[in-house]
Amino acid sequence: MAMNFSDLADLDFSDVASWPAVAKVVAVFAVCAAVLGAGYWFDTQHQIAELERAKAQEPELKQTFERKQNKAANLDAYRAQKIEMEQSFGAMLRQLPSKTEVAELLVDISQAGIANGLNFELFKPAGEVPIEFYEELPIKIRVTGTYHQFGQFVSDVAALPRIVTLDNFSIKGRGEKSGDLVMEVTAKTYRYIDDEAEE
Repeated sequence: MAMNFSDLADLDFSDVASWPAVAKVVAVFAVCAAVLGAGYWFDTQHQIAELERAKAQEPELKQTFERKQNKAANLDAYRAQKIEMEQSFGAMLRQLPSKTEVAELLVDISQAGIANGLNFELFKPAGEVPIEFYEELPIKIRVTGTYHQFGQFVSDVAALPRIVTLDNFSIKGRGEKSGDLVMEVTAKTYRYIDDEAEE
């Protein structure tokens, strides 16, 4: 039996059992729609928002995972590289003179100059300068000689078994005779600070 809108006004909400079948079906659909709408409003939309946030984070999480996976895959190579670096560092530390070897190194530097025919006008070790785990030991040097002698001296200093650097070069003519030049340079060697603690 068909219903019109005027029949809806006559429905008794306290006696739903007496409603016509069409009204009951419409009421069931309305209640189901209301339940579904409430479920979407209070729960599903929040879950969809969470899902969108998770989707937005996915590329970043993938990159993080790939970086960590790459590190994990290369862990053995990193460990081998660390051992190699420690060995290289140890070898370099052995090239730094100990406190007792500094005097011998100063003699070696001066001997390299004398052996090449240089005349020392100044050979002055300065105070030690602490830098992180080592100390820098600068030596002010002024010598006279020729370009060839200076070059051989620098080469001989570079060949010493201990680390020595030469900085602040200055070469000038003396003006007294041709070929006689003055070279001023700062030689620097380095000492591992822990040597004092070990002695």
